[in-house]
Amino acid sequence: MVAVSKDTQARDFLAYPAIDIRDGRVVRLAQGDYARETRYGDDPLAIIRGYAEQGAQWLHLVDLDAARAGGYTLAPLLRDISATTGLRIQTGGGVRSRDDVARLLEAGAERVVIGSLAVREPEAVLAWLAEFGAARITVALDTRQDAAGVWRLPVHGWTEDAGATLDELAGRFERAGLVHLLSTDIARDGMLSGPNLDLYRHLRAIAPGLRVQASGGVRALDDIAAARAQGCAGIVLGRALLEGRFSVAEALAC
Repeated sequence: MVAVSKDTQARDFLAYPAIDIRDGRVVRLAQGDYARETRYGDDPLAIIRGYAEQGAQWLHLVDLDAARAGGYTLAPLLRDISATTGLRIQTGGGVRSRDDVARLLEAGAERVVIGSLAVREPEAVLAWLAEFGAARITVALDTRQDAAGVWRLPVHGWTEDAGATLDELAGRFERAGLVHLLSTDIARDGMLSGPNLDLYRHLRAIAPGLRVQASGGVRALDDIAAARAQGCAGIVLGRALLEGRFSVAEALAC
């Protein structure tokens, strides 16, 4: 097993500027809906370098095409980012196999984000945790609350209901040694409606050993402070940064 890096045990709160890419463009989707896309530019590397110049240490990079169809397509960009910016990168979208994980780590990823497969085939992801080490895997349990209040886990770019629940899988991965969990309230993603603090309060109750990354709905610096106060270990910042509601430097100082 690969040794867990020092930052795994560190308690520092981390900000993750997010870049979602579809057809080579920087975009944001409203509530994960591929038909509700807003474009923010055709040069993702320029935006990413700007974030690095403002002091970002991490980047959350998502291949939206692969999230729906499989087959990660951003390896050349990943290598460029790693080679030219000094950013530490967690990235995912379309990760379906052990070889996918190995290729992304070789291309410069610090952590590989695994979403749909963690829901559909958790046993495979548990094996990768043992092989690559907990410091190299982020499990993404992106969730939507149903009418009964149960947190469900849609897959394939949030388009299909897998029948799994957040409570079941968060606890299972925690017991197996997972460290980094990213959880997005799909209803708030890209909506600038504020993060769902109740969701993160719930996660702290059911899986207190996980370092949870909040995601979805961030609109202002107060949202970052609120997520930190709720016990999150980090926060993913997407649309609010792209629209200039605050800067990376301001987020880091928050």
